[in-house]
Amino acid sequence: MASAIKRSRTSFLTALSLGLLSFGISSCNGAWRQRIGIEKQPVAEPLPEVSDGPRSAPLKPGDNVIVEAVDRVGPAVVRIDTLKRVASPLGNLFGGRAPIQKQAGQGSGFITRSDGLIFTNAHVVEGADQVSVTLPDGRSFSGRVLGGDPLTDVAVVRVVADKLPVAPLGNSNDLKPGEWAIAIGNPLGLNNTVTAGIISAVDRTNAVGEGQRVPYIQTDAAVNPGNSGGPLINASGQVIGINTAIRQAPGAGLSFAIPINLAKRIAQQIISTGQASHPFIGVRLQSLTPQLAKEINATIDLCKVPELNGVLVIEVVENSPAAEAGIKPCDLIRDVNGTEVKDPSQVQLAVDRGRVGEAMPIVVERDGERLTLNVTPEELPRQQ
Repeated sequence: MASAIKRSRTSFLTALSLGLLSFGISSCNGAWRQRIGIEKQPVAEPLPEVSDGPRSAPLKPGDNVIVEAVDRVGPAVVRIDTLKRVASPLGNLFGGRAPIQKQAGQGSGFITRSDGLIFTNAHVVEGADQVSVTLPDGRSFSGRVLGGDPLTDVAVVRVVADKLPVAPLGNSNDLKPGEWAIAIGNPLGLNNTVTAGIISAVDRTNAVGEGQRVPYIQTDAAVNPGNSGGPLINASGQVIGINTAIRQAPGAGLSFAIPINLAKRIAQQIISTGQASHPFIGVRLQSLTPQLAKEINATIDLCKVPELNGVLVIEVVENSPAAEAGIKPCDLIRDVNGTEVKDPSQVQLAVDRGRVGEAMPIVVERDGERLTLNVTPEELPRQQ
């Protein structure tokens, strides 16, 4: 285990991940053989299609764009009822309760493919023994959970049906605060409830705790238990996020949604393999400030760090991709895979956009010199 910088008064973030790859003679030879036509370039398998909805043009300005947007998406928003069988904490004590109890739950989801593919939250269907999906028109189907990712809270459910209504998927990369945000779902058992507000902020990585892998969309649209897994839509009637979390505050609550572009990427992995893949690099990071740098330089002999704002490596896991690539404690991470980073959350998100087994360049600053290290992420160990 590489040595770690002692904690200062600020709290350290949770472990993050990065990776390594060195380009050897064999890889160069392979590329040379491909260029002269001796060896064919590998053909990547196409990713699964997660949406077959038509490309929807923006709605024309009218009397009420919210009504038109809801008319477009609402028929594809479903109620998801779950049933779990859990052991009674008292068992057969005093002969009062059965050893197994049934626990009911409810959430929301939306249809993304007309043959029965549905997006929802992982926490909505986690551990469910039975899943029932009900459409606004009253039709009900038995659902099968294809998989869920607890890190991003995205899950995919499948029902056996065809010609179902589909919610058009939008693009969450270019969202701006102030745009309309419309939530549809089944809060508190009240089916087909519509609430509206605006996008309050984007890229909230500290919305539900530190070290998150999701740049949440923050909105002031009212969201309550039961809305989980339902769509957040824009004024054009396109899904831009999956409602997933709320934070209560005096006067009003704050709502957070998973960007739909991230949800699509996770869903493609779930459909292909039954689970999502997350890169791991093996470092712990700390936001560096000039004041913290002064304290480090005054109390620690391991290294001297510049007195500025940045992302400081405080620990490198032994035998991890980061260690094999040459990343060391006291390095400042400046760029990950072509993306400039200014805080640990940005490093986490940049790494998570990479792929396991594929090298990514990471630019670090060490003793005033910038170095580019090729890191090949490994698969993040899964919790059992």
